Amino acid sequence: MCTAAGFGAGTAVDNTAGACGSGEATPLKLELLRSRRALAILAACAAAAALLLVGGWALYNSYQTRGLGAYAEALTRAQASQSPEAPGEARAQAIRELEAALAEYPANVAAVQAAYELGNLRYMEREYPAARGAFLVALAKGATGTLRVACLAGIAYAWESERNFPKAVEAFQAALEGLPPGDFLYEDLLLGLARNQELTGQKQAAIATYQRLLKDLPTAHRADLARNRLAQLGATVQP
Repeated sequence: MCTAAGFGAGTAVDNTAGACGSGEATPLKLELLRSRRALAILAACAAAAALLLVGGWALYNSYQTRGLGAYAEALTRAQASQSPEAPGEARAQAIRELEAALAEYPANVAAVQAAYELGNLRYMEREYPAARGAFLVALAKGATGTLRVACLAGIAYAWESERNFPKAVEAFQAALEGLPPGDFLYEDLLLGLARNQELTGQKQAAIATYQRLLKDLPTAHRADLARNRLAQLGATVQP
């Protein structure tokens, strides 16, 4: 038996009777009906998608706005806690507020900066593993540019402060990877690398790093320090 598959409209069924018996293609009216139904479904889907997008964007905006407020307060307190006049409890309170904001709004646009500031505060409190953890969170959340290098540097200094000099060497090398000599952190990172190479007994590597500093930055602020260290290590020092 021939039926107009998927449709119950009487007009469509009547118009297809001759076609079904002859094996001809489905008449134009049925095709038009199908097209109209498809267009209606597409229109309904588009309308639903638009409503979802509007609602989703509103929720996203609300989430970001609330989060930014929480981060603004926490970051302001973090900055104030680093003042010499700040009370002793100020830094601990700032740490708690940053951690609370990161826990409640982990996907907020300010989360990267907050994680970095948390790492700094943990470092100042001499909580070096926690500081590294915070810097790693900032990196995992997509820290880029100078902030990324600063996080890598923070990890290196935390290892050095724990006197884990081999780990510090690795971390300083990671921070320097791809960094141009013109970067304002370049000098500090090179000196940090050389210092930790000395502390791990890598004399030749330290000499090479000090020489690299003088070659890349002949007018560096601490060029004299590099020359003095080279002289102490028995290496040739170029004026």
